[in-house]
Amino acid sequence: MFSIDQILAITFTLFAVIDIVGSIPVLVSLKEKLGHIDAGKATLASGFLMILFLLVGEPFLKLLSVDVHSFAVAGSIVIFVIGLEMILGLEFFKTDPDAKAGSVVPIAFPLIAGSGTLTTIMSLKANFGQYNILAGICLNLVIIYLVLRSLNYIERMLGKAGLMVLRKFFGVILLAIAVKIFKSNINL
Repeated sequence: MFSIDQILAITFTLFAVIDIVGSIPVLVSLKEKLGHIDAGKATLASGFLMILFLLVGEPFLKLLSVDVHSFAVAGSIVIFVIGLEMILGLEFFKTDPDAKAGSVVPIAFPLIAGSGTLTTIMSLKANFGQYNILAGICLNLVIIYLVLRSLNYIERMLGKAGLMVLRKFFGVILLAIAVKIFKSNINL
């Protein structure tokens, strides 16, 4: 049922896709615009979206006549593009610059639980057990909450260069994960 190896792999994969550490500069900017980020509200909203997609994503795909393996291949391409974004510093996926909606939009969605995260959750279902994915999501929610609560401290501690190095490192990891998901779900 529960596998520590699977949970760690899922947690690391979601951590890389969510890229909460790489999002710190964006989060700091939003905090300045909003005046305050409600860490609890943003964490709960993003967790709700991720768990909802974990539970009803597959039936929704069946309704559209799309199998999980095809979705996983498509998801691996999205993950690959996100990895390229992180490494090359390009922006393929645009976020809504209007931050007036508060902690839920754009922080919980699409910044934390955006298309990349939801696609990754569905892609992970092709290779990992649902309970392990749920555990990985929960571990990431704890990390997200802690990062949101300590934005100022983390920014001072890592500095701009440290944040850039982390972003590039997790970009390379995402590329490797994307290739693995693609390879394990393609039927040649």
